Amino acid sequence: MFDIKWIRENPDDFDAGLARRGLDPAARQLIDLDTRRRGAETRAQEIQTERNALSKEIGAAKARGEDVADVIAKVSQSKEAQAAAEAEARDAQAALDEALAGLPNLPAPDVPDGADETANEEIRTWGEPPAFDFATRDHVAIGEGLGMMDFERAAKLAGARFVVLSGALARMERAIANFMLDVHVNEHGLTEVNPPTLVNDASMFGTGQLPKFAEDLFHTEDGYWLIPTAEVPLTNLVAGEIVDDDTLPRRFAALTACYRSEAGAAGKDTRGMIRQHQFMKVEMVTVSAPETSDGELERMTQCAETVLQRLCLPYRIVVLSTGDMGFGARKTYDIEIWLPGQDAYREISSCSNCWDFQARRMKARCRVKGEKGTRFVHTLNGSGVAVGRALIGVLENHQQADGSVRVPDVLRPYMGGLEIIQPPAVG
Repeated sequence: MFDIKWIRENPDDFDAGLARRGLDPAARQLIDLDTRRRGAETRAQEIQTERNALSKEIGAAKARGEDVADVIAKVSQSKEAQAAAEAEARDAQAALDEALAGLPNLPAPDVPDGADETANEEIRTWGEPPAFDFATRDHVAIGEGLGMMDFERAAKLAGARFVVLSGALARMERAIANFMLDVHVNEHGLTEVNPPTLVNDASMFGTGQLPKFAEDLFHTEDGYWLIPTAEVPLTNLVAGEIVDDDTLPRRFAALTACYRSEAGAAGKDTRGMIRQHQFMKVEMVTVSAPETSDGELERMTQCAETVLQRLCLPYRIVVLSTGDMGFGARKTYDIEIWLPGQDAYREISSCSNCWDFQARRMKARCRVKGEKGTRFVHTLNGSGVAVGRALIGVLENHQQADGSVRVPDVLRPYMGGLEIIQPPAVG
């Protein structure tokens, strides 16, 4: 959401930001709606003032014994006129709110311009893709070869884009998640949260999933939404609140199941675990004061990098272009791990600074303790990281010629000391 006052004062800058997103100008339409609303509110106030004067006139006329029928008729008419003006103001406000709610955040000045991912810019890389002296397999071939990854039975249970993990792979997914949480909580100072994974309309609106992306979500018959990411409940922890500046930044981490309908992803990543309807993810969310959010984005990205470095997963950092950024983001870094089975880098974490975009939707503010003035907080979110994709990365980067998988050193304490995952013995 945007400050309409700022749009009135900076219409060209606002439209220029939309143009970088590939959108048509909208400032004039928004200002016209706001002008209509303000005009109707002014008329309603003027009518109220006029009616107050008429009411006093009625009392004075009655005291003089005069006929007040005409004045009473004017009062009645003014009530109707005021009601009409107030209704017009409400209609204009609703139209303005609807228009603002459908517009994405404006990109930061240093975000590269471009229509899609081809304009993303690589910032840095870490690690070298492993060199194998055998034909590499993708995670599906590895997992099915181990007898611990089953897509057919998952389809029987739920349909396409689900998987059943068993044995050491199920344990490894849990180990990866626990390892991530321990790093973020014990070393990075994030507060672990176990939030609801069913949320209401207001929560989805606050972080920008509604109303624009309803088709990408799962909705229950009694009005709940299954979260697509723990960003939704974690960010909304401060919804409707005024927090003291000295309690910021607030840094949260959560491990949750996430659910996405992938309505717009037909034909994409249909093989394997890359794009599932249900997946586990460790999410990081930061609520910060406005002046520290840029630094918090760098910090959050480094937190995610630490996890990948310790798992020995080669990766690169790219800054997303204006055409590839998410709806609520002002600036986004994607972390992409190397997947030998695809011979390509694939996203495993996305860290974004939303500035005050979500805070305005949630009405989340901060203030210096003891002072009256408030400002909107800034919110940030990032995968810390996607657990299923980390599992894919471990399988493909640590695969061995015989089909087994070497367990990264940092995961072994979480797996009872297991060093190698091998197919279960037959017979």
